Amino acid sequence: MTITFNELRKIKDSLPDGSISKIADELNLDVETVRNYFGGANYDQGETVGIHLEKGPNGGIVVLDDTTILNMAKKILEKEGVN
Repeated sequence: MTITFNELRKIKDSLPDGSISKIADELNLDVETVRNYFGGANYDQGETVGIHLEKGPNGGIVVLDDTTILNMAKKILEKEGVN
């Protein structure tokens, strides 16, 4: 899947407090790995999770190999009524 970096960050920034930890727990991942998925860069504690960044307008393009984390984030936002 392809998404702009700004769109990905907007989704992350719209998540209610504790959502990153909830996603990490449900997927048995380190919290920093989930943060890295949304554009973080803490690879000392977290891992990369199949995202590829390409510089450009709107923060650039992000190609996601696996959309599991993104889909979980979108479901949380739907439950919260955030569009």
